[in-house]
Amino acid sequence: MLQRIQSLYMLASAIVTGALPFVFELWTDKNKVDVFFTSSIIYISLFVLSTVLSIYSILNFKKRQHQFVLNRLNMIFNFILLGFFVYRSLNLSGETMVSEKGIGMFLPAISIVLLVLANKAIKKDEDLVKSVDRLR
Repeated sequence: MLQRIQSLYMLASAIVTGALPFVFELWTDKNKVDVFFTSSIIYISLFVLSTVLSIYSILNFKKRQHQFVLNRLNMIFNFILLGFFVYRSLNLSGETMVSEKGIGMFLPAISIVLLVLANKAIKKDEDLVKSVDRLR
């Protein structure tokens, strides 16, 4: 059902990866220019892929196991995106390219937390359905 709590978590994850990268910058370079996710095709593709997976997972509300697997895959893509951001911020020295880190670098971490909460709720629903099936 679409009104389940895991659907709300996945919708929040889709908003975090789909809309908020346009609002929050990833970092500010040494020239005080805000760098958004549109600066690299890798960032664009991973954010879009994460958003599409979240929406597709919401629409598969009848297949809980499939939702669970899609959320795990989405978490992997968010970890990859977070790894790119950490590499970018830690590999370069302080004032050469990255001057200030923005909130946008933490959006994949927020998405991961929301997806973990959604998977917890999916697991809870699956356990409830299995217990009811046992009683029949």
